[in-house]
Amino acid sequence: MTVARFNKVVTNPIQRQWAPRFAPWAMIEHVGRKSGTKYSIPVLAWVDGDRLSIVLTYGRHTDWVRNVTAAGEFGLIRKSKHYKVVRPRIIPSDSPDVARGARIPARLFDSVLIGTIVDG
Repeated sequence: MTVARFNKVVTNPIQRQWAPRFAPWAMIEHVGRKSGTKYSIPVLAWVDGDRLSIVLTYGRHTDWVRNVTAAGEFGLIRKSKHYKVVRPRIIPSDSPDVARGARIPARLFDSVLIGTIVDG
């Protein structure tokens, strides 16, 4: 079993229990662009003002990344609060637009998903 598959089947269901409560963990809520199915994905998410940065540890071509960029928005639960994130886009990990807290972990990967947080 690959690490990605193991995380999807074993780790993610466990992380869903606590990720929405403890930063920098968060939950992304999105809808499949083809299936219309609702999904929730635990991620590490850093916030700097109204900017959100998520280091793309599995790369820019994962289903959830393609879903949120195609939709142009997604839900975020962080510290037990619900937010709407708009204008998600992928930037290089060395971009100055990466939130301060995400800059060190971003060095290990190629891309970061950023977006603007608005009230949910």
